[in-house]
Amino acid sequence: MECPEPLHLKGKFKNTEKPSHGFADLLKWIFNRKRAKWPKWIESKPIVGNVSQANGDEIRVTFVNHSTFLIQVDGINILTDPIWSTWAGPLSFVGTKRIRAPGIKFEELPLIDVVLVSHNHYDHMDMPTLKALEKEFSPLFVVGLGNKKFLEKKGLKRVEELNWCEKASLSNGSVFFVPAQHFSGRTPWNIDKSLWGGFMIESSQGQIYYAGDTGFGNFFEHLHANFSNIKVALLPIGAYEPRWFMGPIHMNPEDAVRAHQILKPKVSIGAHFGTFHLADEGFEAPKEELAINLSKNDVDPKEFIILNPGESVTIMPNDT
Repeated sequence: MECPEPLHLKGKFKNTEKPSHGFADLLKWIFNRKRAKWPKWIESKPIVGNVSQANGDEIRVTFVNHSTFLIQVDGINILTDPIWSTWAGPLSFVGTKRIRAPGIKFEELPLIDVVLVSHNHYDHMDMPTLKALEKEFSPLFVVGLGNKKFLEKKGLKRVEELNWCEKASLSNGSVFFVPAQHFSGRTPWNIDKSLWGGFMIESSQGQIYYAGDTGFGNFFEHLHANFSNIKVALLPIGAYEPRWFMGPIHMNPEDAVRAHQILKPKVSIGAHFGTFHLADEGFEAPKEELAINLSKNDVDPKEFIILNPGESVTIMPNDT
């Protein structure tokens, strides 16, 4: 397949289009932030009772929280960037605290077969959750280059590491690791030493795209050229202000609508919003700006939806 190659210079991965900002810009943002207020807590009820298995001829996607989705297709259960922890950060009490409960209680999860980890930031590679999944289910963990050794040291047994456009075989179907515009790092000394990306799941019911964290880029055109049967696209719409800093690494709703129009999925679902206060926009801003940009671009709002935590959408085989 046609695929942009990640740049790897002096032991670090680099974006192929726009460079992410350096440490000096990070400090500039931190010391000049105009952070909108968010609610301290939003009461929401997670799914009660065991989550049922999807039928064999459908795709079911359930929004858990943040960038965590349960994807059920072809008899397998897949989680994206799972986080059930209270804090997204290096310690249990350091980082960004969640403002709402996950939409599925951890103990109510079905058997998890596969876990897709897009990159190693704390809100996407949450070690307490990954260790709990290993203990409970021992799934296959699929990650980008540079992450396998770290995860194996943490006790994860089945880790498959991929470069962009490489694929892992699943019990039914396969999953490709695909390009994204972002960066990686859990400490100041390992910035960009592991690869970030998104995932494209190949199933009997069509393709399912999870973008991970990403800015907008020409790679969406490459994805459309290689994957023309996308039924569901999970696209980030939050943590995007201020644009001078976040633009290269996080799409805003306007970018997400552009990506939707290029990829042409049956339905897109908003991700990466409403759980952790990571950037400067208001709590309601991603939803409001998504609605504005769908209208501006004459996109049917049924084509790009937002789910509440615990809410599901089902794509049937006759949906084209």
